[in-house]
Amino acid sequence: MNDVPRWCVLIPCLNEEKAIGHVVKSALGLGVPVIVIDDGSNDRTPAIIRTLPVTFLRHCRRQGKGEALRTGFREALRQGFDAVVTMDGDGQHLAEDIPRLVDVGKRYPNHIVIGARLLQREQQPKGRRRANAFADWGISWACAQPVADTQSGQRWYPRSALDLVELNAENFVFEAAVLIAASREKGLGIVSIPIASRYEGLFRLSHFNPVRDVLRITIYTVGRVFHYGSIFASYNRSRAQPLVIDDSYSQRTT
Repeated sequence: MNDVPRWCVLIPCLNEEKAIGHVVKSALGLGVPVIVIDDGSNDRTPAIIRTLPVTFLRHCRRQGKGEALRTGFREALRQGFDAVVTMDGDGQHLAEDIPRLVDVGKRYPNHIVIGARLLQREQQPKGRRRANAFADWGISWACAQPVADTQSGQRWYPRSALDLVELNAENFVFEAAVLIAASREKGLGIVSIPIASRYEGLFRLSHFNPVRDVLRITIYTVGRVFHYGSIFASYNRSRAQPLVIDDSYSQRTT
């Protein structure tokens, strides 16, 4: 019996004409299907993607990263995939890290796997680093388990997480919502693998606004903490348990 999950790479993008060709080609180099969702770009991004052998879906107007991921999840489910690996289209994530996520995802079948930017953190702007640390604290509380780098977009989502596609959350809040609901409603664990922080050499400023988007995530997260109840117990669980970080790849190569 074949118990290897059938998976694909999912790439949401917006105005990534300088990076998207390389990002998609590197993902295709893994020999797996690739789904690309363009969120209403007004540059050459759609034209570049159309030259590549991928499933290409496009929003006619910008709807936010959450809706782009939702569109991608729906397509992955329609095509019968058991899991997806997401990565951003700006070049911040490398396809060479994906086999590590997949390997850990297979060894932790009931977990979301996050490519956590724990290496070369000096590249991360200080304001972004503080915003991410605050988000990690709050989202871990809502998840009732500690999570490293809740804002990373490079993730392995198993099928049970994909089933949360219709969560009522938009923009960057959607990724936080999936972590929380997967933890509290699906009973999934969350494990991270260390990857490098890559900000130098990116072709554009991040679409993530450290003030606006952290505020949106905070409001949503606080609401979830109260929704699930056991407020202090959830906080204690998020602080008492150790972060689950799988660094076996580095250990094998040193």
